[in-house]
Amino acid sequence: MLIDPRTDSRALGLYVHFPWCIKKCPYCDFNSHPLKETTDQAAYLEALLSDWQHQYDILGQKRLAETPSENFTSIFFGGGTPSLFKPDHLHRLMREIPHREAETTLEVNPGSTEYFRFEDYQAAGINRLSIGAQSFSNTQLAALGRVHQMHETLQAFERARHAGFDNINFDLMWGLPGQTVTGALADLQQAIALSPEHISWYQLTIEAKTEFARRPPLLPKDGFLQDIEAAGLALLADAGFERYEVSAFAKPDRQCKHNLTYWSFADYLGIGAGAHGKISVDDRILRTQRPSQPRLYQQDPKTIAPAQVNPEQRGLEFMMNALRLIDGVEQSIFEERTHMPWHSIETVWQELVTQGLVAADRCATTPLGLRYLDSVLERLL
Repeated sequence: MLIDPRTDSRALGLYVHFPWCIKKCPYCDFNSHPLKETTDQAAYLEALLSDWQHQYDILGQKRLAETPSENFTSIFFGGGTPSLFKPDHLHRLMREIPHREAETTLEVNPGSTEYFRFEDYQAAGINRLSIGAQSFSNTQLAALGRVHQMHETLQAFERARHAGFDNINFDLMWGLPGQTVTGALADLQQAIALSPEHISWYQLTIEAKTEFARRPPLLPKDGFLQDIEAAGLALLADAGFERYEVSAFAKPDRQCKHNLTYWSFADYLGIGAGAHGKISVDDRILRTQRPSQPRLYQQDPKTIAPAQVNPEQRGLEFMMNALRLIDGVEQSIFEERTHMPWHSIETVWQELVTQGLVAADRCATTPLGLRYLDSVLERLL
């Protein structure tokens, strides 16, 4: 039974980080490192197993007992490029992790899908794929530093379907260097034509400490960006993709359960280099973070010091996530997951209601508030 983390606080996710890629993309600020011939995946697997067992002992066992089936609601293998992780290592890890009926996602880079068979990942317990297409234009892919071309994305999708995967997401970016409205819509039209279950369509932003930050490309101006967004949202809606989060669009009942866990401020464990976790214990909220460098992580995968989220931070953290959801969540969820009374923010909330920025009866923005989400959060701060 797949429970909805937006409404059921028994939901529990698990994030597993694989920190290596074939090469680092110039826009990427995630914890990723170029894969080398000397990279020891078996050693990393042992570190993951130690990390998992330790977190299970101190946090996970009690929390898993509170879920409906004593299994994770969702598991997400992210990176990096986790499709470079050998399927037999993945299978070994999954044997230790309670995942019956869980949504289990593996991120896939189309330029690395020739390494292993999709059937082997499915046999290991993966039932959802997220394919990092980013664009279907070879010119744009080269500008983004991607290691694949359009035909490899098409091949990866075909092979995934042939292997039996019936829950596939495409990651696509818009607002790319020199991109026109026509070019952005062409990317979306190609993705829609393949009929995936989910599309993540998000704007390219220049993040600090990336190659693009050091050598910024020429991006479309605001007027073009507004036109791209408006036309893309209309195209996705016409194709039957429901927008349920700022950048996430799904066919009916195909929303990503794992990301809903983040956005609704539900609980999740995180294992692997740089992985984060959030767990509720009684009236406390604990966060965990693993060392980012793979070498340091593998040296000591068990040392973990959960940090308590201060009460004054809980409300803002909740809103930073929940207000990204198009429908938001019930006000009772705010109280349940922050352990704070609604009246602690009610005065400011009512001011935002009067300005037409948020809903009166739930934790949600209006369409206007979604456009000015940063300003809404500043007011709540």
